Amino acid sequence: MRRLILEEPFSATAVWSRRLGAFALAVAAISVAMARVQVIDVTPVLAVFGAAVIFACLALLLAGAGSVVIWRTGRRGVGAIIGGVALAVLVLAEPGYLTARAVMLPLINDVSTDINDPPEFSRSPKANAARGAIGHPSIPQEWRDEQRKAYPDIQPVVLDLDSDEAWPLVLKAAANLKWRVIDEIKPGGRIGIGHLDAVDRPLIMGFPEDVTVRVRPLAGQTRIDVRSASRYGRHDFGDNARRIRRFATELQAQLDER
Repeated sequence: MRRLILEEPFSATAVWSRRLGAFALAVAAISVAMARVQVIDVTPVLAVFGAAVIFACLALLLAGAGSVVIWRTGRRGVGAIIGGVALAVLVLAEPGYLTARAVMLPLINDVSTDINDPPEFSRSPKANAARGAIGHPSIPQEWRDEQRKAYPDIQPVVLDLDSDEAWPLVLKAAANLKWRVIDEIKPGGRIGIGHLDAVDRPLIMGFPEDVTVRVRPLAGQTRIDVRSASRYGRHDFGDNARRIRRFATELQAQLDER
């Protein structure tokens, strides 16, 4: 005797949760690709990523609604809900992380190891062209006060080396960090102070960030100051302080290899 087995219907809400989650992830990937190629202005890139965040939030809302439907009616679709939530979380992880850092860290986007006399970015034609004519004015006093409280460990690096010995270490540290050097002047000569200007691109969105390193010869020593500034937005989410720490760590690694 044949028996007719009726399967429980699938929850349409759960299916749409997974679809929206996948769509949100695809839109987020497109925004990252747009940012990495650097042929489109930052505003449309952020607008596309904002759309991905909205779709991810909708996927979570549908997942919640689908869970209620499945609980009440016994429909199928638990796997689709889990998939929708997982995809949405992938999209929302970075914005959530940045939101938490924005709450904990000061609203600044320019950090220097020398609070009283921050290094100036090079204004040479080559450096201006590489930065797209974006300038970084003097750091406001209130930002310096905020930095002093939030990042007390951001301090100048003093090496027990002459500037001629310290300069190659600075260049190698910048190269190892994948910074793109856009201008440099070796310490010595009439002025004595050297500098290196570079551009760093973070891993995910890849928006360019500007760095300048000042190398000042002392008596039998060399003082190195670093300034890192964001091109876009008022909040750097701690990226500039982290960039300076990485440079100091890499510089120490070069010293240890000597």
